[in-house]
Amino acid sequence: MKKYSKPIDQYEKELETFLNKGEFTLSKNQKKIVNEHREAAKNYLARKSITLRVKKDDLISVKKKAQQQGIPYQTLINLLLGQYAKGKIKLAI
Repeated sequence: MKKYSKPIDQYEKELETFLNKGEFTLSKNQKKIVNEHREAAKNYLARKSITLRVKKDDLISVKKKAQQQGIPYQTLINLLLGQYAKGKIKLAI
């Protein structure tokens, strides 16, 4: 799996320095929250590439709608799939 990382900014470097020196400590609850966010970020970044055959007209429509929203069309498809998987949108046949 490909790892994605973003360089840390100056503020984050300062926080890291404080933590390493023991000048800034987290409460038990804060540590729990940090670990929950780490796990959520790890799960968010876990992606699987797929090949999908779609009708050309449908793809053109999705690309147009994605452009209107200012997002890449693959992101739109991923958002729609995620919403459906979570039961937030229903399929009408």
